[in-house]
Amino acid sequence: MKPADPSSPPVRRLGLGDLPHCLDLAQDRSWPREERKWRLLLENGEGFGIDAPDGGGLAGTVVLTRYGRTAAAVGMMLVASRYNGRGLGRRLMNHVLAEAGDATLFLCATEYGRPLYEKLGFETVGVVEARVGRFDTGDDPYGGPSTGRNAARLAEPGRDLAALCALDVEVFGADRSRLLARLFAFAEQVRVVERDGGIIGYGAAWRSGDKLFVGPVVAEDDETARALVTDLARDADVRIRIDLHHRHQELISWFAGRGLARASTTSFMVHGGRTLPGDRSRLVASFMSALG
Repeated sequence: MKPADPSSPPVRRLGLGDLPHCLDLAQDRSWPREERKWRLLLENGEGFGIDAPDGGGLAGTVVLTRYGRTAAAVGMMLVASRYNGRGLGRRLMNHVLAEAGDATLFLCATEYGRPLYEKLGFETVGVVEARVGRFDTGDDPYGGPSTGRNAARLAEPGRDLAALCALDVEVFGADRSRLLARLFAFAEQVRVVERDGGIIGYGAAWRSGDKLFVGPVVAEDDETARALVTDLARDADVRIRIDLHHRHQELISWFAGRGLARASTTSFMVHGGRTLPGDRSRLVASFMSALG
């Protein structure tokens, strides 16, 4: 017997009470049950979903995260496997497009999802590569604690949040201060690099499931990025994951030499032929694929 027709239930706003169903849906699509990630997204963004007509939780989800009024990220676009091919993904994405208004909308797309996004007006402007593995410092000069001009110290919210947000808005071209304020409580650690009295780079490491995610990482140059990541990952007792933008090819090679193998690639897509704001050349690694 076919599942009930999912075209009739409306798209509705999700809350934390829907978290168990979000995790079930992720598991249905062979995604890990990452409760901390979903909780952050539902608290910081706007989750939307369609209830499964058969009463079995959610038939589909998507999360919109706004950065001020100028940009917004789309993530966690999932449709239950039993409702494949019934137009739910298109319904959810059309809802998000309407909700986003004039904001520049972007997302990371798997090969499976990219055809739908292209039909809806998204264009590929880059590639994000996930690298996973045990971080091996070996005899690398960055294996010890960072020193000198690229010394990465632990950040303090009261001391550093304003300067960190000021750097981030230059790079990202949008106000992510609300998200970055949450970062200090969410992450295992946040580190910054200072030069000439100002912050020129920052990075964070946070746990989800059996991995330590390193990101976001913003850095003025590769040397600063290596110092940040090494300090964030050096003492990890689990595998590291970092989502790197392909424009940083020398850094990708360096990570490969530190034991992080390519796990997946996604297409970084922007809607409507728009140019992303900010100076993305300094964005080394995403916070997570759902947030950019």
